[in-house]
Amino acid sequence: MEPRNFDGDADRPRSAGAKQTGRVLVIGPYLRVRAGGADAQSESHIQRNAEARLDEAAGLARAIDLVVADAIIAPINQIRPATYIGKGKVEEIAALAKSLDVELVVMDCALAPIQQRNLEKELQAKVLDRTGLILEIFGRRAKTKEGSLQVELAHLNYQRSRLVRSWTHLERQRGGFGFMGGPGETQIEADRRLIQERISKLESELKKVQATRRLHRAGRQRVPYRVVALVGYTNAGKSTLFNRLTRADVQAADMLFATLDPTLRALTLPHGGKAMLSDTVGFISNLPTQLVAAFRATLEEVLEADVILHVRDISHEDAEAQQSDVDAVLRQLGINPDDSGRIIEVWNKIDRYDAEQREELLNIAARRPEDHPAMLVSAVSGEGVDALLAAIEERLAAKRTTLDLSIDAADGAGISWLHRNAEVLAKELHDGRFDMTVRVDETKRDIVVSRFDAVPRVA
Repeated sequence: MEPRNFDGDADRPRSAGAKQTGRVLVIGPYLRVRAGGADAQSESHIQRNAEARLDEAAGLARAIDLVVADAIIAPINQIRPATYIGKGKVEEIAALAKSLDVELVVMDCALAPIQQRNLEKELQAKVLDRTGLILEIFGRRAKTKEGSLQVELAHLNYQRSRLVRSWTHLERQRGGFGFMGGPGETQIEADRRLIQERISKLESELKKVQATRRLHRAGRQRVPYRVVALVGYTNAGKSTLFNRLTRADVQAADMLFATLDPTLRALTLPHGGKAMLSDTVGFISNLPTQLVAAFRATLEEVLEADVILHVRDISHEDAEAQQSDVDAVLRQLGINPDDSGRIIEVWNKIDRYDAEQREELLNIAARRPEDHPAMLVSAVSGEGVDALLAAIEERLAAKRTTLDLSIDAADGAGISWLHRNAEVLAKELHDGRFDMTVRVDETKRDIVVSRFDAVPRVA
């Protein structure tokens, strides 16, 4: 459904159809940019961004099988403490919600508990803000134990501040002994204690899961496999690219947050080397703080990665804004998005462009600084994937040393050690000895040199 601007006397549909399960009205209460400011933009540009934001919010609703009855932009001049939007707009939205017979109104913003409660009273419908909607999606998509624990923890932290909404029917009741509090307040405190106990239990369980993940990661570090992590805005095509690179069968769909739980698969590099490729949850603008904190353990794969592929949907009208959002989350995780030695920018979905547009993209990419290249690919068709693999291999090789050595073929223990602790690039048998070329981390270079009398390979 095309988003409409709900400002003043905008036309309103008057649908009187039967009530359907999951019908929702999506509202985009976006602040107007003040004209004349240093960073003021043209009205058309502001509207285009607002429509893209609203379309994303509607996509989030559809991601949990809600039926979007209508999607409305409601521009505001300032945020109202009581209801976020002004009284007039509240009345108009209430009338629209009644005419569309919806049971849920999604506000594409972060609402304070009191704002959410007041809006539900005025609109006579359940109200969900952007944070609650994303939490709902994550709750449905989490499949692994760790993912489920993290989502529940984030949801409880979110819900704890909103308990007052569940007990409004008790607020006017008072005890018989002159206390200011009443049964309502007592019940709220009891619920808060229960939630806090559950949060403490979840945090304890997550620590155990994180310890297990650290053991697995340590095991991988003992094997000479480097880690390459995919990051990017949700629906940028990370999972499709993951499948293309690893020949895996991870769920990939044209849907926000199609992938939630992290996945690791072996990645074969052009010259036969191996790496581990990690697919992670997609980022999104205004990602709830609770989720960034809760999923920090999952995103440790990104923190520990040797190379990070920042996958961008270069065909999206808000591609630059999406890049900025991903960069902001990376900074929250302690990763410098400008670290060109570690991050490779991948411009995905070039299959959506014709030949002339692709040539223009190539020219734009060619003008970028040498230390900040962009790899143009189509995860769907495979175009550009070979060049991307070569770039990954080059980045990984830059952090390792290539050595030549000769070892007695009877030294099974030494040969086995090399296969476990180094990347064997070449191995040939001559006169009872193996001539080997291996690539090792700097931390193991001295060991290989001293134990096997290895010498650096001459380029």
